Amino acid sequence: MVLYLNNQGSGGKGKGMSASSSEFSLPLEGKLAIVTGASRGIGEGIALELARRGASVALAYNSPSSEPQVRALAERIRALPRAAPTFTVQADLSTTEGPLHLIRNLQAQFRAAAHTGDGVVHPQKPFVIDVLVNNAGCERVVPLGQIDVADYNEVYDVNVRGVILLTQAALPYLRRTTTTEGGAARVINIGSVGARAGFKELSLYCSSKAALEGLTRCWAAELGGDGVTVNCVSPGPVESAMLDKIPTEIVDMQKKQTPVQNRLGTVDEVARVVAGLAGRDGDWISGQVISASGGWAMY
Repeated sequence: MVLYLNNQGSGGKGKGMSASSSEFSLPLEGKLAIVTGASRGIGEGIALELARRGASVALAYNSPSSEPQVRALAERIRALPRAAPTFTVQADLSTTEGPLHLIRNLQAQFRAAAHTGDGVVHPQKPFVIDVLVNNAGCERVVPLGQIDVADYNEVYDVNVRGVILLTQAALPYLRRTTTTEGGAARVINIGSVGARAGFKELSLYCSSKAALEGLTRCWAAELGGDGVTVNCVSPGPVESAMLDKIPTEIVDMQKKQTPVQNRLGTVDEVARVVAGLAGRDGDWISGQVISASGGWAMY
């Protein structure tokens, strides 16, 4: 099978022209997306959904121990009908060097893809990032009186500094446009309803997610002139391994207060919100915090 990366997918139609059927079946065809924390949970679901919609996805993961899960996900994506080239990148976003390493490694793989039998990338095609999903994160359940510098660094180095440095490293390669036809890059930060709710013993995690909301609004104002949109998707409790680390009383409380069926959300439900923002439906949405929580009151 010969696979093509091109730039004729969503956003490529002129004003007043009717959309082709491919825009509905593969609305992200020709787009390059980066998803951090793609080895499991919400990140895995987002990467798979973007690929289902036609995007070429870079699966970024932190630890070498996660490599088997990432390789398995890459195989699932490659088995999709009309799958685009898929890349995997290991980078520790808790370090100051990790974010730039991720971008440079992906850039090298992207260029090398033109010379492999797995797919075809036009030799003159520049390395351009269409979607950046800052999903990687960690949490620490620690009472205020026991928080130390190591706890703070563990959470903030990934959840805040890592997001800043990765977006900064990606900045020269984000697709820009000043037209009204769409097609500019999407930066999507994955927050949490915890950013606006007070959960005991989760002050580091919740405050780091609140920081993402502030970054989202500032970057939306800063990058909007080039058509780049920046948004934050804030899930409520979702069935995932990370949820096992949250105190059960907090999870039970949220379930009871969730209007939609008093249940946990699913990875797929969050992934579809992110994928919608990544496509043409997200052209006119920027600087927003979107609660993917089944109506749980986060305000």
